Amino acid sequence: VQLQASGGGLVQAGGSLRLSCAVSGGTFSMLNMGWFRQAPGKEREFVAASHWSGERAYYAESVKGRFAISRVNAKNTVYLQMNSLKPEDTAVYYCAVQINGGLTPIDFRFWGRGTLVTVSS
Repeated sequence: VQLQASGGGLVQAGGSLRLSCAVSGGTFSMLNMGWFRQAPGKEREFVAASHWSGERAYYAESVKGRFAISRVNAKNTVYLQMNSLKPEDTAVYYCAVQINGGLTPIDFRFWGRGTLVTVSS
């Protein structure tokens, strides 16, 4: 399974970005997917996750109400819509496939190359 995240960039505080993660080499419609981020000098942290059906989503408290995860199984793609961005959202964002039932980095695999999001104040 290969994942490729895209859509990062520089945005002012209060702005929006939509990240995409294209998945190949697996049965995407049966994969639970997640987004994580890692800021400089910090550990990788959970952001959001989507059940394979798209009917359930999970969010970190820090992004609830601002970020939304979605997926289009026909396109083998999962998205992360990020609104009301804050400088503390600055990080490299990664997508990954959930292999266990938890929401920590060790519960995910097949990390793609991340995409950098920079939020200026």
